[in-house]
Amino acid sequence: MRDVLTLTLNPALDVSAETPQVVPGPKLRCAEARLDPGGGGVNVSRAIARLGGASRAVVATGGVTGALLCDLLEAEGVQVARLPISGLTRQSFAITDMGAGGQYRFVMPGPVWAAADVDGLWTLLDEVLTRDTLMVVSGSLPPGLSPDLLVGMNARARAAGAAMVLDTSGAALVQAVEQATAPYHLLRVDGAEADELAGRALTTPEDTAAFGRSLIASGRAEHAVMALGATGTLGISASECFFFRPPLIETVSAVGAGDSLVGAMVMALARGDGFRAAVAFGTAAAGAAVMTPATELCNRSDAEALLNRIEIEPF
Repeated sequence: MRDVLTLTLNPALDVSAETPQVVPGPKLRCAEARLDPGGGGVNVSRAIARLGGASRAVVATGGVTGALLCDLLEAEGVQVARLPISGLTRQSFAITDMGAGGQYRFVMPGPVWAAADVDGLWTLLDEVLTRDTLMVVSGSLPPGLSPDLLVGMNARARAAGAAMVLDTSGAALVQAVEQATAPYHLLRVDGAEADELAGRALTTPEDTAAFGRSLIASGRAEHAVMALGATGTLGISASECFFFRPPLIETVSAVGAGDSLVGAMVMALARGDGFRAAVAFGTAAAGAAVMTPATELCNRSDAEALLNRIEIEPF
């Protein structure tokens, strides 16, 4: 067994509520709010816990919102390592218009890190990274932090004998891949992110697979997992390329599918499963996540039931 460590540099305290109607001007009276710990790595750890696994979540935490986020995460049975930072951990807001049925999501940028905060990150990583660590870096970067940080974390992990899984987006993803000095152990992207990395539209799974192979061949990643929504998931390494097709599933909410996919994959890899088996389990967990409402993550029983229905096609 390898130790799973998730790292969330820009977590969010997720606040969700409902109101009869969203209109400009008057005060909008909401029902009782729900609070959830959020952010890429945080949700990966939550998914692993729901699937019966264990991880340690390193969470950058600032002020009362950061403390509450970590308390909520620990209440779900996740071991938390708090990384104190200056500023206040951000909040995100999801308001559902009960009349029209739509949901409005407001995401704040997060606090700006001081130089001492970055130093604290390096110190903590030196303490927790070992040759048995599988580190998942997931989610957005705080404002002002350079994607060089991600490249540096991968170098740090490799120096310790650990392996890094990267799941981010936007300019941070593009620069972290383009500037990579060593391959990431696993790179997870969705279809839009793959297009952004390629600098062009990848219109077919075959086209996407060819681009994924180019990432492996150029030394950007050892494994690439490319999630193409309801169509399926591509799993690519230097020696194999497979397409994982889930059964037809009625989508209740697609929120949390990506984090569930990563959580299940990493959990499987940590217990010694092969790459193909890990991606199959991840695809099943992503399918289980879309069966749950709102921001709910995967359900263990649903994921295990779906696993037997995943079709694996060699590319």
